Amino acid sequence: MPIARLTIELEIPHAQSLKDRRQVVRSIKDKLRHGFNLSIAELDDGIVWNRATLGIAAISSSTSYLTGQIRLIDEAVLRLAAGLGAEIMDSYAEILPE
Repeated sequence: MPIARLTIELEIPHAQSLKDRRQVVRSIKDKLRHGFNLSIAELDDGIVWNRATLGIAAISSSTSYLTGQIRLIDEAVLRLAAGLGAEIMDSYAEILPE
């Protein structure tokens, strides 16, 4: 089964504390989990207040389905981040073959 992996690097310019950062990251993670069947985790250690890296993984028997799903997830992250005052600095996807 192919596995899709998406890494998102966020900048949160308005974050003045780790609490501000956590609020944005938690909101994005919760909304993505609710809207898509995926696994998501924070990949960095959270020392820097205004940056975060998220790792997203999805699995399916169809590579074409995963390609479309990753595109939809990437677009959703862009919308969510903009609504929360965050910016996507980098985003890269990879589909690992069977």
